[in-house]
Amino acid sequence: MRKIFLLAIAMLSAVQVVAQQPATMIVKLANGATVRTDVSEVEKITFADTLFNLNNTGYRILEADELCWPEDRLLPCFLPPAPTLRTLDMSAAKLSDEERVMFCTLQGIINRTRPRILLYNHNEEPQATWPSAHNLRTGAISSSSPYLLARQYKEEVKGLVLYSNSLTNHYSNLAVTIAGLERLLPVTEEIRTKLQRNGMDFPVVVDLTSLTMNTALAVYTYLYDNYWSRCNHRLLISERPNIPYVHDIGAACGSACVWLDPRVSGERQLLDKMLKDMTPGRDIVLGWYPEERSGVGEATKYGLSTVPADFFENTTVYSAVSNPVKIYPVPKRPKLENKVYAAVYISDGDNIQYCQHAMAKIYEQNGRGQMALNWTISPALAEFAPMMLNYYYRKATTNDCFVSGPSGLGYAMPYDAHNSRYYAGASNAKLITPYIQLTQRYIEKSGLRVITIWDDISTTQRKVYAENCPYLYGLTINDWERQDGRLVGRVQSNWLPVIPQYPCYASGADVITDFFNRDIKNFRGTSPMFVTGQATVWDAGPDKLVALRSKLDALSPGNVKIVRADHWFSYYNEAHHLPFNITMLEDMEVTSSSARTNVGYAANGTPSEGFMWVSLSNDGTGWVQLDFKEPYTISRYVVRHAEAGGMDAELNNRDFTVETSLDGETWETVGAFTGNTSPVNDASITPVEARYVRVNVTRSGSDGFVRIGDIEVYGSH
Repeated sequence: MRKIFLLAIAMLSAVQVVAQQPATMIVKLANGATVRTDVSEVEKITFADTLFNLNNTGYRILEADELCWPEDRLLPCFLPPAPTLRTLDMSAAKLSDEERVMFCTLQGIINRTRPRILLYNHNEEPQATWPSAHNLRTGAISSSSPYLLARQYKEEVKGLVLYSNSLTNHYSNLAVTIAGLERLLPVTEEIRTKLQRNGMDFPVVVDLTSLTMNTALAVYTYLYDNYWSRCNHRLLISERPNIPYVHDIGAACGSACVWLDPRVSGERQLLDKMLKDMTPGRDIVLGWYPEERSGVGEATKYGLSTVPADFFENTTVYSAVSNPVKIYPVPKRPKLENKVYAAVYISDGDNIQYCQHAMAKIYEQNGRGQMALNWTISPALAEFAPMMLNYYYRKATTNDCFVSGPSGLGYAMPYDAHNSRYYAGASNAKLITPYIQLTQRYIEKSGLRVITIWDDISTTQRKVYAENCPYLYGLTINDWERQDGRLVGRVQSNWLPVIPQYPCYASGADVITDFFNRDIKNFRGTSPMFVTGQATVWDAGPDKLVALRSKLDALSPGNVKIVRADHWFSYYNEAHHLPFNITMLEDMEVTSSSARTNVGYAANGTPSEGFMWVSLSNDGTGWVQLDFKEPYTISRYVVRHAEAGGMDAELNNRDFTVETSLDGETWETVGAFTGNTSPVNDASITPVEARYVRVNVTRSGSDGFVRIGDIEVYGSH
């Protein structure tokens, strides 16, 4: 099918036609997005009139359907934030719920052209925390004159959606949906009067006050019948009426905003009609539900993830700061001993509002860093707020390990123990495969090697994780209903451990100690033992959990090691003679050709720029050799290149080999790559006995410097 490109010159930075076959046209936009297509498919290129619909700073005012939204992104590509963002503290301004909804909608409409508005609403963490982490400059609008913010951008607003919540407050969500599509402000009559008093007499474009629906089902049926076909289906906002937080991204994207309860038959049927129009593995539900399990379960039924976010602020700002996630090096792991290895997880990191608000405070507790703790966090932050992930990585100690909250990219529920039902993919892999493929992309972007699952997982679902998430070290099951009976741990496909948390969602160190002791009391020191459990963050943060060190030591003095989750699964696999990442071993030795960077950067658990091995010369060649000090049965290797660390794809190594050796003199080639363009080469091989592995690059990326982001080698005894 031939394509027609409509290019706004104001947004265009370069057009390049590459001559080689197949001829490719690359359109690179000022916001960093790249559109690539075969030239033979292009029928014509039309340039939009750059004088049409510009704001007073010269940027073209975008409508919701004009956003650049690549298929492989959760969110659209926004331009970088303006040099100075206008901020308003809505709490200090004592705004009503309806006023906050209006200002958050204004924020989305304005920010989709270019982010210029940042709103403070929740105020749980210090206000400077996230603007500072994102290197943003701000200028405050006085909380005594909040409507001055709207007046600054009145030229970009077409008018008003007038509504009343006298019959039901669901009209607020209907008004917000229409406002995002039409570039309007959702207002009550009271807010309209305040706008007029502040010199903004906008026309009423859509008047909802004559409607007589008085139930959620009736209001959202009206939305579905009249507006759903115009909404994007990439993002569905599920948000309580009059809760404003994620309305900025909803309005920016032209998304529908609903609050439907799947426990109510008619509302569930309407929600299902919307979910069926969404694409698994690409689209998400953002916000929350009237009840957790029925809501998350309903989305899961359609292979869709829910990103819990009903109190997440300023998505249109933080997602526009598109720095790559800077994964920090993983500490090397000591030798396996006949000890008890314990891992402790902290709950609720799947909720990005928790990551933004509560976690920012809990992470500052003095107990953090004193023992290994595994912080659940959302891989969706890699796009919603990558600098938020970087903030936590930058402040982390070697005892802080980040893992994915349930059940990967957003909250999905393979099994609901409360209602004894599987929601997706229990026996049909097609229903959950796209979600898990999406998860793989984002856990690798985020550096998260472990996923927590609620509440259980079927054989088919385990297989889909093993087949589609090679970045994983392991899965844990948050065994909600069986804390006295415990599910059975399993190993899937001879490499992926699936281990129940015992306990799950524990309220403190004493509870965890009691559950762990059910195993530790039987420890004899003749082979390693493994225990793992999760604490609820609302009851037990680092300051309380640090007591586990002495409590567990008292159970078996000198025998209990509290370790990071990545180390725990590495120990587990080694103890059970399963493949594990042997580059994590502390006695591994790395040597290389002459380099500009630390030789250890070639295999330190992160591909990120700044922790990447780079050759000294730019002659296009270089090598790295790993010595594991003893032979292992090697069955897989992974080589990550420059692009995996956030650099340009043109810098990926083109030609290289992977070789193994028992003695360091005689080498066997187990992988040969020519003309490579992939950021990651992940290969399973016929198992081979080897002590040494060497990556030898004979043609680097475009600038002649060899870059190796990270090497992983999987072996077993």
